Order: sequence, then structure tokens, then C-alpha cells
Amino acid sequence: MRLDTTSILEDRRWEGSGCRLPAFDVKAVRRQTAENPSWLHFGAGNIFRAYIAVLAQRMLERGLTDTGIIVCEAFDEQIIEQVYRPVDDLSIAVTLKSSGEAVQEVVASVTESIIPSSGYDRLREIFTSGSLQLVSLTITEKGYAITDSSGTILPWIKADLMRSEGRAQTTIGLLTELLYERYRAGALPLALVSLDNCSHNGSLLKEAVMTFCQTRTEEGYYDEGFREYLSDEIRISFCWSMIDKITPRPSPVVEQLLERAGIEGMKSIHTQKNTFIAPFVNAEESEYMAIEDRFPNGRPPLEEVGVLFGDRQTIDRIEKMKVCTCLNPLHTVLAIYGCLLGFSSISDEMQDPMLKQFIERLGYDEGMPVVVDPGIISAQQFIKETIEVRFPNPFVPDTPSRIATDTSKKIPIRFGQTLRAYKSAGHEDLSFLTFIPLFFAGWLRYLMGVDDQGEPFEISADPNLEELQAHVKGISLGSGVSLVDQLQPLLSNPDYFGVDLYSVQLGQKVEGMFTELTAGKGAIRSTLRHYLQEQGGGAL
Repeated sequence: MRLDTTSILEDRRWEGSGCRLPAFDVKAVRRQTAENPSWLHFGAGNIFRAYIAVLAQRMLERGLTDTGIIVCEAFDEQIIEQVYRPVDDLSIAVTLKSSGEAVQEVVASVTESIIPSSGYDRLREIFTSGSLQLVSLTITEKGYAITDSSGTILPWIKADLMRSEGRAQTTIGLLTELLYERYRAGALPLALVSLDNCSHNGSLLKEAVMTFCQTRTEEGYYDEGFREYLSDEIRISFCWSMIDKITPRPSPVVEQLLERAGIEGMKSIHTQKNTFIAPFVNAEESEYMAIEDRFPNGRPPLEEVGVLFGDRQTIDRIEKMKVCTCLNPLHTVLAIYGCLLGFSSISDEMQDPMLKQFIERLGYDEGMPVVVDPGIISAQQFIKETIEVRFPNPFVPDTPSRIATDTSKKIPIRFGQTLRAYKSAGHEDLSFLTFIPLFFAGWLRYLMGVDDQGEPFEISADPNLEELQAHVKGISLGSGVSLVDQLQPLLSNPDYFGVDLYSVQLGQKVEGMFTELTAGKGAIRSTLRHYLQEQGGGAL
């Protein structure tokens, strides 16, 4: 069996494959979406196919809508060329349950895939359509970056801003250009929804778009009315959101499962831009999405398929709860210490008493005190499910190295927000904290690229890696005491930690912990044991 439109509609072998087929008229939905597009998404990666596209499929199957999603990939065109196009934009979503069951279904809600370099005219047609209600994005935290830590405009952004002809090369540049087309077509209303895992994602998106607008307006490429259009919340909204579904890279085990069922062409690829992707996507069962309910041109009934809606304050509380306490920082701790201790999966780490207690103490003892319960989701229930059900799921093949990617961009949000929350509550001296600074010290130890046995390991990609590693240059196991001073410029930089750690009495504490972690082989284990027992961790 091949994964394509003709095959799933005509090859009866699919019925015995164990793979659920779409329960709607695929061809009719594609025709209707082409003529009356309502939802365009930027970012064709795994989280989009595992969650967002499946939500659209649920609405189609229940007759709640008659249009699907059009997807555009502006960063990594190989995703479209090598994965989407060969299978007619279909995919197989595999849900990995903690029971060991793997639920498989063909997802056909994505009706069209577009590469900007060859499909700009089609994108303009979609953007100028009155039927378009929302544009969503999953382009990662890096996708919204306009400047570096010093405030200097990034080279590729500067190139996009300075171009006098030709199309934009970045997603934000392309989006701004297409919004200008919509403005010129009658200033039509639209909702822009970032679904990326970063704090206040809607505001990040707006700031990035407005930067492009401002610069290009000053240079005479856009007229003044465009800026007013983007600033008018009655016509354009930049919604905040929270999304949560663990979606690892394609698993060879799942690939083999599908091939044994007789489905051809399931091989995963690793693109030149470092995307790991396949015609299938595997993900955990748990999922959460909450969106600020501001849609100037209407929206699909996503609340009918489990999406939560609320005002900005509610979404902010949900996002902070998840991103700053109940999941993301715990994941980052497991990623960094998992690499240092030689683990290959997150679920295996959860069988290690030290690491499990580490994230419990960090989450419950140091994060939860500054969490404001959002009301429509229980923070206590969320963190309990994370630690007791989601992370230990052995059938979700997630790796510490994947989660460790771009850690420097995550720390200011996942940990810095908590430190700032303590300060806002009147705590200027945060030296009572133990496990947050122990994570910081572990991250510095990770940057050395040497594990607890003194063996080198490959550090995951990070846009600031070269600058960061300069702060640990020359430090080796046993030399931390003599060279720890060179960490001070880094530890005092709020761009990396959200605050100057010395200003809250944590800088020297991190230095001391780092010295312990670099004492020699086995020092990471012994340091963890020391602090867990010191804080009442019991026998380890």
C-alpha cells in the first residue's frame, strides 16, 4: 500500500491495515478549501501534523467545518518537497499510549502545501480571500528573533529588511508582506495565532511583524495606513496561546510497525536544515491547547474538539503554569542532566530516583509557589500528570538531546520568569532556592561537552553555543575552582537567565554548585545526592 489519495480511497487493503481512514469526503474538502480557504498555517513540522492537523481532521469528521488547512513551509523547503508532496500532503499520525497501544490514522485535513519561492502567487490569493479567518504558526522560538542579545539586528533579518526587490526569505518577512497584500485588498480582518512554545507568543509575533512594518514603511515600501491596520485590534489580532503535546522525532520502531502493516515509503529523512521528519508522525496521547479568543473574522469551532478559549489573562496564566513550572523547565532539566548522565530517553530518566526527585523538588517546591492557578486547568493536576504519566511513558521515544536543542533560548522563559515572579512578590534574596540554581550549574557543566564519566558527547544545536562555550573554555574536571571567575559575565547576563543572578544572590551559589559538578568523574551523581539529601530527599 502506498500513502496517497488514490490508494486510501480505492485500495481495500487499507481496511485491514490497522490504520484508521478519514471519515469525510477528502476530494470535496480539498475543492472547498481551495476555493474558500479559512485556515493557513506556517511551519510544516511534526507538532503541526501530530496535533493541529488532527484537530482539523476531528472537525471535518464531525461536520463542524467543510474546509481543511493549507500549510506553508518557508524555512525548510525539503519538508514539502520530500515528505508532503510524495504522499499528496497526507500523513499518518501515530498516538503512543502508555499502555503500549499505538493508534494509527491517516490524516487528510491538510489540503495543500506551499513553498514560498514557487508559490507566492497562491499565498497572495489565499491572503486576499475574505474567507480566511486565521493564520497560525509553529516556527519555533528562533523564528521570532529579530535581534541578538546585544540588540543588533540579525544578519538574515537585516538582509530581508534591506531587500529592494524579490520576495522575503524569512517567515516573519513573508508574513508581513502577505499582510500588506491583505491590507491593500481592503484591510480585511484576520487573526494571527502563534502556537509556539514561548511566553507571550502573540506579542512576540506582533513585535516581529511591526519591526518589519516600521522599517519597510520608513524606507517607503509600505504606506502609513498599513501600520495603523496592523495596530487595529478590531481588524488584526495577535492571539496568545499555549500548546502542549510531546512530539518526538520519527521513531524507527514506529517506522517498522507501519512497514509490517504493508505501508510503503515510511522512511524518515534528515534535511539539510536539521529537520527530522517522515510521512508519519508519532506523539504522546496527552494534549492541551488554549487560545486567546480574539478572532476578528470568525473562527472554526475548535472548542468542540477540546481546545480551550479564554481572555488574555487566563491564557497568560495557563502558559506561565506550563512553560515556567509544570512541564517545560522539568523537561529541560531532564534533557541537560540526561545528556550528562548518559541517558538515551526521557522515560528511562524517570526510573532514576535522583532525577525524578530533582524535577519534583524543582516543580512542586520551587515553581508552584509562584504559579497562579488559571482556573480552567488545574495546575496541580497538570504537573502530576506530567511527572507520573507523561514523562515515564516508555513508548514515547523522546531523547534528552532533542529536548536540549536551543536551551539558551529557553532558559530566560522557563526559569527566568519564575525568578522574576519571586522578585515581584517581594523576594530580593533568592538564595533559599536550590534546584533552579542546580539546573543552571548543570547547564554550564553541560556546555563543557564532557559527561559524568569524563567522556565527550555531542552538544545539541544552539544559536549561542560558540559564545556560551567561551565561558567554560579551559575548564576541565578538577579545575573549576581556579577558573570559575570566567563564568561571572555569563551569570550576570539577564538575556540568558532572565535576571542578573548576582542581584538575587544566586550567582555565587551557582558558582559553588558548578565547582562541585566539575570536581571529577562521578561528581554529577554525588552532587545531586548531596543536594537532594540536604533538602530531605531521603535514601538515594
